[in-house]
Amino acid sequence: MPPPMPPPMPPLGQRAFCEWLGTAFLLMGVVGSGIMAQRLSGGNDALALLCNTLPTGAILVVLILVFGPLSGAHFNPAVSLAFVLRGELPWRVAALYIAAQLAGAIAGVWAAHLMFELPLWQFSLRVRTGGGQWLAEAIAAFGLVLTILGCVARAPSAVPMAVGLYITAAYWFTASTSFANPAVTIARSLSDTFAGIAPPNVPAFIAAQLTGMAVAVILGGWLWGQARSAPASTAEPKPSQ
Repeated sequence: MPPPMPPPMPPLGQRAFCEWLGTAFLLMGVVGSGIMAQRLSGGNDALALLCNTLPTGAILVVLILVFGPLSGAHFNPAVSLAFVLRGELPWRVAALYIAAQLAGAIAGVWAAHLMFELPLWQFSLRVRTGGGQWLAEAIAAFGLVLTILGCVARAPSAVPMAVGLYITAAYWFTASTSFANPAVTIARSLSDTFAGIAPPNVPAFIAAQLTGMAVAVILGGWLWGQARSAPASTAEPKPSQ
């Protein structure tokens, strides 16, 4: 008996919408939990960071489970570009994904502001700069992409949990609290809250993230090659043959 045919690939517009909505919820999780944590932690930054970390890791697991079978659940331009470099995502699809991710990230930040009755339009004053921060972002993005590539190659069903756990851990072992995502970085510059980053610090963070991603793609290609099965998430759904 031949193996069952994979489900047909969703329309590109539907996939882009999933990237927009998923990234919006991711930023609502990051920024909203940061605001709530700061309000309830009584000035204890360690407690506030913990309260910011747990919802972020948890929402990632949920979002990848929900949207992975539809769009691949990238929610991250660095992840989309990684699959472009591996020849697994066309440039035109990646461009639409990245546009949707950026728009969704900003929408998520604005939704968090509205929920907590903060001004919609604002810029962060939180300075995040220096060699240690940049190295942290390169390592954070490197580890994230390598986690995804390794799971996609050998254990696709583990991607949601692995990504959520990795980000939860990286919040604490990186000096930058692991943005690891250009869309997240840009959107967080528009929020003068616990999760913010000053706009002048954004370009260096993104450069470091893309550097880490590129190194992970090279190493991942050496370790695992190209994915040989249709991944459950974090890669473009394969079309039916």
